[in-house]
Amino acid sequence: MIATLARSKRLAQQPPVSRNAGDKRYRILETQMKRHQFKQDALIEVLHKAQELFGFLDNDLMTFVAQQLKLPPSRVFGVATFYHFFNLKPKGAHSCVVCMGTACYVKGADKVVAALERYAGIRAGDTTPDGKFSLATARCIGACGIAPAVVYDGVVTARQTPETSLAMVKGWLEHGS
Repeated sequence: MIATLARSKRLAQQPPVSRNAGDKRYRILETQMKRHQFKQDALIEVLHKAQELFGFLDNDLMTFVAQQLKLPPSRVFGVATFYHFFNLKPKGAHSCVVCMGTACYVKGADKVVAALERYAGIRAGDTTPDGKFSLATARCIGACGIAPAVVYDGVVTARQTPETSLAMVKGWLEHGS
């Protein structure tokens, strides 16, 4: 909580963001905000578009959105950190999301996460230093009948074990495929 407050305070103290004039993504984002008439209640839609355009929401981008929508940066940061579908760091070339819902957890999802963390050398929520692989967990993906479920690059896969999940990820990390 203290770290979150400190970060939002740093965001508020930043000078106005000077966007890269040659970066068309900012113009597209401004068009999106204009479409919503720069209304503050369009924040989530604007953040979705920003993430779609940039891949993740960094401090400068959140400050830019805050300035354009005339919102305190703490509000933008609060929304971005509250909802799990927003990324504050770049994602890897490949992603793995392990469902940690009750059915998946009971059937061994925690062991899948532990095996992936050990093998990749990262914690859930992080990306490998080479940018090849991101590991995440989800509260529930709604696939209880096929527990434990893991989503590899957007594809839901049923009845995963530490061994099957490692077999999938090893190719990504060793060969970069």
